[in-house]
Amino acid sequence: MKILVAVKRVIDYNVKVRVKADQTGVETANVKMSMNPFDEIAVEEAVRLKEAGIATEVIAVSVGVAQCQETLRTAMAIGADRGILVETNEEIQPLAVAKILKALIDKEQPVLVILGKQAIDDDSNQTGQMLAALANMSQATFASKVVIADGHAQVTREVDGGLETIEVTLPAVITSDLRLNEPRYVTLPNIMKAKKKTLDTIKPEDLGVDISPRIKTLKVEEPPKRSAGVMVADVKALVDKLKNEAKVI
Repeated sequence: MKILVAVKRVIDYNVKVRVKADQTGVETANVKMSMNPFDEIAVEEAVRLKEAGIATEVIAVSVGVAQCQETLRTAMAIGADRGILVETNEEIQPLAVAKILKALIDKEQPVLVILGKQAIDDDSNQTGQMLAALANMSQATFASKVVIADGHAQVTREVDGGLETIEVTLPAVITSDLRLNEPRYVTLPNIMKAKKKTLDTIKPEDLGVDISPRIKTLKVEEPPKRSAGVMVADVKALVDKLKNEAKVI
């Protein structure tokens, strides 16, 4: 069974994001970048399925600038067998990514596609669902546990009311949630091995995909700064402030 895993290069989750002075987006110059945490979980799950003998090959895919090769090398250091970079300097939106992944599915014929439920930069949470619709594949989102057997995937997913377990027929698209697994620490020997693995670079036009943006960002603003808290003498003073100042009771 072949597994395709999509990974995205985003601003590292430890970095404080700053809005550009012209409010056209966020500042990325000289900012540490890393793999989207949800995608790292997706790679780990795919590698575990291979280690369990369920999968035969794990292919990592990224869409974006040339520096995304570093993200793919990280995925291969975790355990992916090879990488594919769809290189472009254009703004990439969820629908464009879904179309690119659909074209790669047609080419690679994977039985399972795993990707993070959302990216921490735009928080769109759309690509997995769009891909499943375009590829006419079963889908299971927000997965916290995945069991593959007999041509089906049994997926425990996180919902507002708790946990829901569903069964989907393969081929399928699964999006990973935080509690699906804990990604392994990437060791130096595996980083060196990853440098020797195959990484192919293609262009969106090679796949016949139009990546023109469908959404225009008008302005990006920082949220208003929160005011400092105050200390109160006792419960009576707290209730008074909640009632007369905050007006929440």
